[in-house]
Amino acid sequence: MGKQLAVVLSGGGSRGALQVGALLALVEEGLQPDLLVGTSIGAVNAVTLALHGFNQVGVARLAQAWREAVVLNLLPANFFRLTLRAMLRQADNTPAQRIREFFIRHGISEELRFGDLHSPRVLVVSADLNTGRPVLHGLDSQEKVLDGLLLSSCLPPWFSPVRRGGSYQMDGAVVSNLPVEPALQAGATEIVALDVLDIGEFAAHTGGTGEFIDQMAYAMERREVELELEIARQRGVSVRYIPLPANPRVLIWDFQHSEALMAEGDRLARLALAGQFSG
Repeated sequence: MGKQLAVVLSGGGSRGALQVGALLALVEEGLQPDLLVGTSIGAVNAVTLALHGFNQVGVARLAQAWREAVVLNLLPANFFRLTLRAMLRQADNTPAQRIREFFIRHGISEELRFGDLHSPRVLVVSADLNTGRPVLHGLDSQEKVLDGLLLSSCLPPWFSPVRRGGSYQMDGAVVSNLPVEPALQAGATEIVALDVLDIGEFAAHTGGTGEFIDQMAYAMERREVELELEIARQRGVSVRYIPLPANPRVLIWDFQHSEALMAEGDRLARLALAGQFSG
């Protein structure tokens, strides 16, 4: 297949706005990837860009979608009530329906297939809970984009895991939040990775069980990233790793800071591209 440049986009909920700014910096740098690989909100950003073009117009359309998300309350903040309802098997379908309608309104129709997204190619990642492995959506050109995207962003407690083909699938962050390994599997020979996993999210120590769960989640996701970057090194694939921390802390369901995060993502990416900041 020759050289294949991939842009890899991590999950991170509302902090995905940082990627929008960073993507603008990459576009203005003249970067033209052959492949976009995203998990969760990174998958949403990847598909939207592939749909509208990896150029300034495409990034502008993506930024507009983020501005609309600010007022739609896509992920309700009543986290603990939703968690309790999920534990009692009383799932609330409202967030899932709201997200689906949002995707359709922004051009990801129910009939759109991965083969309709011509350049760059797109893969989105979900998690198979039976095998503990990532599932790559988009390898089959006839697979529906909306189906893959909803699986990749199926994050409890807002969404329940989906039973598909004898296994349960959900948000890809469970097994590959920064999908470097899936990009390698798809033939990437060079990677630019935009990571919005942020220690700042877990730095506000509140004490008790909540703090412990936060730290545990960060440790697992950080370890995933380290292992996937090591796999790339072992295969001789260059990875330009660009961390995009949110400062101050932004919770994954809080979309009210999108404008500021887009500007910060642009700033951080330009520093990284200039060699002044790297992970």
